[in-house]
Amino acid sequence: MISKNRIKLIHSLEKKKFRRQEGLFVAEGPKLVGELMPAFTLRYLAATAQWLSQHRNQVGKDAECDTVSEEELRKASLQQHPQEVIALFGTPSYEVSLPEIAAQELTLALDGVQDPGNLGTIVRLADWFGIRHIFCSPDTADIFNPKATQATMGAIARVQVHYIDLARELSSLPPEGETEGAAAIPVYGTFLDGDNIYSRPLTRHGIIIMGNEGNGISTGVSRLVTSRLRIPSYPPERETVESLNVAIATAVVCAEFRRRA
Repeated sequence: MISKNRIKLIHSLEKKKFRRQEGLFVAEGPKLVGELMPAFTLRYLAATAQWLSQHRNQVGKDAECDTVSEEELRKASLQQHPQEVIALFGTPSYEVSLPEIAAQELTLALDGVQDPGNLGTIVRLADWFGIRHIFCSPDTADIFNPKATQATMGAIARVQVHYIDLARELSSLPPEGETEGAAAIPVYGTFLDGDNIYSRPLTRHGIIIMGNEGNGISTGVSRLVTSRLRIPSYPPERETVESLNVAIATAVVCAEFRRRA
């Protein structure tokens, strides 16, 4: 049985303020919870008797656990159609350096991506294309927003999401051609007036910046881009929509980098 206070706690975690205060985030459903249990610290779990009977050995001794009915699960859930299990995990803390990561591998940077569903989908795409780190501006949606977490489909178990002062970190990168003893760090960005991505040289490492859903990459960040890219529409002379959804554009860009670099 789950207490009213526990239900209240779960629902409070819809808000960023309380996620930070409690150091917790919510995950729901057998697939997502199963993916996250090996990667994060499980603090609490509410599940049906059937789910627990099949996964009891995966639930650590330190986590509190309640067996709940389907009706109790519905009351506690943040989802329209809850499925078997709700878990609370400790919010992770990562210590990484953008320049160090980007000098060795391909990474994504998100500048003001505000829709949690788009963010979660981009994390899922990063996992698919072998991108292990995403660096976000402070005004990007919180990856531990329940909608964002659900949209990752478990990819946050393998992709680390970091929040930084994006403009400041990018401005601290050594200019291309001046990185002695190491590869230069290219900074790619997507723009409507950029160069055709299919005809530009691409690298195996560096930073790909994707911008806000409505306004694109901010002025302060765009001036730090060293290679402006564009996804062309086809045929070029035909009238089309103004732009692509940011998650779809990220998929196209990542696919092209992985195809050629």
